[in-house]
Amino acid sequence: MPIKKPTDSVGTAQVILDKSLPLFARSGFTGVSMRDIAKAVGISGAALYHHYSDKQSLYVAAMSHAFADKASSIQSALDNTGTPEQRLERFVTSFTEQMANDPDFRALLQRELLDGDEKRLKLLADKVFIEPFNAIKQLAQEMALDCDAHLLAISMAGLILFHFETESIRRYLPGGLKKHNDPKVIAQHVISLLTGAIGK
Repeated sequence: MPIKKPTDSVGTAQVILDKSLPLFARSGFTGVSMRDIAKAVGISGAALYHHYSDKQSLYVAAMSHAFADKASSIQSALDNTGTPEQRLERFVTSFTEQMANDPDFRALLQRELLDGDEKRLKLLADKVFIEPFNAIKQLAQEMALDCDAHLLAISMAGLILFHFETESIRRYLPGGLKKHNDPKVIAQHVISLLTGAIGK
């Protein structure tokens, strides 16, 4: 089936981001060329460079695109409506559901952490993750005044992400059940852990 070419500049930019995400998720930053992306989109290399001057700017834009809806949901879950415990529950439930539904984003994030490229990591921290992280950190400070808010915010997100990162091996470990992959089960478990630990 031939690739349907986008017909306008905005549409082309959107298709570039949509098509590049699974390529980066499968092969990593170094494993994907601009030529690969142009071919997947169905445009020339020159047309691709018209939208993105280099692979790194395209990659950061793709990560931002992949995280945009998540960041919006995180901000919404963590708004000032309700108690800190209610906001924690909303955040964990929402973020768990998002991670369950976006394996490409999870793969991209894991690849970045494993690659450890300082320049890209700093760019992603500054351009993609800083605002949602600050919102999580603010909640952590409200929930546990005497804690290290940075570490608690990392733990909040990390408890969720680790369940998905270990999904492929967890089923072979004693007691592993199919229901342990259900986002609702994971979310409830993480909420119980956090509220129990923070409340002490």
